[in-house]
Amino acid sequence: MTPVLDIRDLGVSFGGLKAVDQVSFQAQRHRITTVIGPNGAGKSTLFNLISGALRPHRGQVLIDGVDMTGAAPERTKAAGLSRSFQITSLFSELTVAENLRLAAQVLEPVGRTLLPISRSTRALAKTGQMLDRFQLAHKRDDLVGNLSHGDQRRLEIAVCLASEPKILLLDEPTQGMSHGDTAATAELVRGLTDDVTVLLIEHDIGLVMSLSDHVVVMHQGRKLAEGSPDVVRADPAVQAAYFGHA
Repeated sequence: MTPVLDIRDLGVSFGGLKAVDQVSFQAQRHRITTVIGPNGAGKSTLFNLISGALRPHRGQVLIDGVDMTGAAPERTKAAGLSRSFQITSLFSELTVAENLRLAAQVLEPVGRTLLPISRSTRALAKTGQMLDRFQLAHKRDDLVGNLSHGDQRRLEIAVCLASEPKILLLDEPTQGMSHGDTAATAELVRGLTDDVTVLLIEHDIGLVMSLSDHVVVMHQGRKLAEGSPDVVRADPAVQAAYFGHA
């Protein structure tokens, strides 16, 4: 079966620094693949290369077998890839529903672009679905800037899903969350795989090991190891580089 995301020998350098160096792995359909590694390992840079925010100096990014290497973010979005960021990138001066409706507008045919919002039937229907699914219906008219940090992070995932992607890149979705919000977000992410393939960066190792189907470990820009959570946890090189002991 063709993997939904195939990363081949991907690399980029900044001056003499190889930020990502010959990284290869595959993300299988409807599974959670998590990228871990110490600070500065190249995880977010890798996401930038995959999503089109950065152009690689070498290697390939294939989505469903189609070469999308160096494609602009709008092209990777059209190919079915959606991404969140470490820092929330929502419209804080708009309401929860307005943020979702804007993201879902891509579902409307091009011919409806200039029609009134009330005619955007698919986008409005998707907005309602996302509000219900992410338990945000009671806050649909709240300004995003007034939401708690946990609600903003949950909304950002909902916004990413509103365009009906096939691959969802989540960059540390639980960063700054309380223990309760982290557990709720983990359960939410676990339930996404019925609809989407998840590629995750996460710093909470306990969460990674309980949530992931496949783990890729990076160290100093290179792939150090990959495999199931149990295989990665038992790898002496991973223990030495990531956990500080063998």
